[in-house]
Order: sequence, then C-alpha cells, then structure tokens
Amino acid sequence: MPDLKQRIMDILSVPQLTSCATVTLEGKPWVRYVVTVADADMNIRFATLLESRKAEQIRHNSEIHMTCGVNSLNDMNNYLQIQGRARISTNEADRHAFWNDKLGSVFEGPDDPNYCVVIVEPYRIEYCTQGPFEPDVWSKC
Repeated sequence: MPDLKQRIMDILSVPQLTSCATVTLEGKPWVRYVVTVADADMNIRFATLLESRKAEQIRHNSEIHMTCGVNSLNDMNNYLQIQGRARISTNEADRHAFWNDKLGSVFEGPDDPNYCVVIVEPYRIEYCTQGPFEPDVWSKC
C-alpha cells in the first residue's frame, strides 16, 4: 500500500485540472472542471465561490467524484478516479493557506467574503493505467 499511496500522491500533489462531479438538488450528477491540489494527508482542495452551484450542491450532499491525471491527449498518463466527501471551508487559515495569485482573477484576495475552499476527504481512489488492467485501489480504513 505505501507504494500505491506514493503513486497516488505523485498525481495529487501537483495542481491540475480535475473533473469534479456533485449531485444536484434533484439527485442528478453534475460535472465541471476545477483546479485541485492535495496535502500530505491526501485531502484534496479547490477554490470556489461561496454561493456557487457546486457549493450549494456540496452543502446538500457531500458525496463527490473526481477524475484527474490526464490533461492532454498527447500525454496519456496514469489517472485517478476518486470518491470522497466534500465540505466547504470559510475558515481564515484554510483560505489563506490555499490562496495563490491565480485566484486573483476571480477573488479580491484571501479575505474576499465570496471565496471559500472545498476540502475533499477521499475514501476510495482507483489508480488507473492505460490498457485493459484492473486499477489498484486505495481505500480509507
């Protein structure tokens, strides 16, 4: 398992475009792109508007699914399928720790009242490779 966790972290620890699926208030799936990065505990973070559709959906149903690892058809890397539970954080420490200058095109700064951080705690991650192979599966015990 340590080798699998390292392979997963090799993908998650780098900021990247990630597809993120939530569940609408009507119980339907909804997917959009977000830019994510994970910490050493494998918690995945991304920024959003506090009153966004995704934030409302997460407050209603915390289940989330993400796919990341391949950002170009020219570079088909290994990728991850992630199931987890998300929460919205407006905590000052979380917002300041996650802040970077690229967020400045959407928010006025880390203290912008519309800025929040979504924190996803994965409970199952499939490490997928190209080809007809079964994925390696990490799960939170």
